[in-house]
Amino acid sequence: MTNILYRPAFELAADIKAGELSSLQVLEFFLERVASLNPALNAVVALDIERAKTRAAEADAAAQRGEDWGPLHGVPLTIKDALCTEGIVTVGGIPECRDNVPASNAVAVQRYVDAGAIIFGKTNVPFMSSDLQSFNEVYGTTNNPWNVERTCGGSSGGAAAAVAAGLTPLELGSDIGGSIRTPSHFNGVFGHKPSFGIVSQRGHLPPGEKVISESDLSVVGPIGTNPEDLEQALDILVAPNPEDARAYSITLPPARTNDVAKLRVAVWSDDSFCPVDSEIRDAIETAANSLEAAGATVDRNARPAVDPQTNQVNYAIMLMAAMGGGMPDAVYEMMKEMADGSDPADLSLPVLQARGIAASHREWTKQMEKREHIRRAWSAFFEDYDVLLCPCAFTTAFAHDHNPDMHARRLNINGEERPYLDVLGWAGLTLNALLPVTAVPVGTASDGMPIGVQVVADYLEDRTALAAAKMLQEHHRGFQAPPM
Repeated sequence: MTNILYRPAFELAADIKAGELSSLQVLEFFLERVASLNPALNAVVALDIERAKTRAAEADAAAQRGEDWGPLHGVPLTIKDALCTEGIVTVGGIPECRDNVPASNAVAVQRYVDAGAIIFGKTNVPFMSSDLQSFNEVYGTTNNPWNVERTCGGSSGGAAAAVAAGLTPLELGSDIGGSIRTPSHFNGVFGHKPSFGIVSQRGHLPPGEKVISESDLSVVGPIGTNPEDLEQALDILVAPNPEDARAYSITLPPARTNDVAKLRVAVWSDDSFCPVDSEIRDAIETAANSLEAAGATVDRNARPAVDPQTNQVNYAIMLMAAMGGGMPDAVYEMMKEMADGSDPADLSLPVLQARGIAASHREWTKQMEKREHIRRAWSAFFEDYDVLLCPCAFTTAFAHDHNPDMHARRLNINGEERPYLDVLGWAGLTLNALLPVTAVPVGTASDGMPIGVQVVADYLEDRTALAAAKMLQEHHRGFQAPPM
């Protein structure tokens, strides 16, 4: 049904409210697609069909009475299985949580629900959302809809695959290491990593439903087939936590420009710190050419005054410090022993990870100061440029590799074997500075896999990143469905 498939979620809501579509009809449509296509993908791993049907019928009755539930009135959608959903099993890829049924929604999920959305299923993640592939002991492996022999990415891999395959019109992901941007790139969809601190993380598993403190670096944001949905979803999601809302609200500044002829674009398509597959580099350059042809000012040599290798060291330590607090004592002691016994000059990733997990508060404050200087350099850069285009990852979606030792995994880039976790390079470059990024599909590689780009803007200027994403959609390329 072309009036439902790949339609913007907020257009579906408008049609449901106008009586041109019924919520129940839309729900049945997506359930049929899940039944037909999901067996080959394993993207949707839990369903809540009866409650969703009941709620859809209520949405239709409300529309007939002229009631408006909000901008997502009656729209059925799925949610990443790292985000708690009331009454629907939430596993987070953790075997011990296979029977976990939260009593309440994650704050961001609740904002979708309060806007009228109907949650009908959950999408797969890696163990503890801590891998660039989505597989776990509870639900198994999720495949890429462009090629089922390839990964869909992680940790919001099931979410991005479900959006790409038309199993859901909108999703909600999370990102602390590229987990929205990399799956969006791998599956050819749009995803937005918000500025840090503007969307609540509460209810993310890990750490779980009862934890109210929020992690450093991590964000929650939307995934869809168009930037207009991302922008409207962000309007719903952005808000302080309830106790803070007594004192302030969050109002993001408008986009710097909606006119492509006034857009100032910097392009960083490749770098020796993390060399990129040549086809990804070329796709990003071609996207920049399209903006330039439409009137944008494009600079291919501009760089922030940030050493990417220094940034990567800082990011690796801060990332593992953020993730390490919930690790078992035995893991902490092992990492502390490794860090204490390492050569201070050793900047290998395993050692940096150990230092992050075992970091003292004194060391953490030193790393925080380093990060603030990195952020200041980015802010100065964005005085001269509105957005930066750079890779989401150095590779397209690769073949499944479930070696339990991530450090032993390898990826081939331009004929060179590279460590698996080098994939974090471009994601960490922008995430460590807490910047907003919209992932935009810009091309297809010779192996048939999609290619995306990070559209990066200054801190809290999410709307500028989204505006540039819309310009790329108009002047270069929009979402294209996988061959399946």
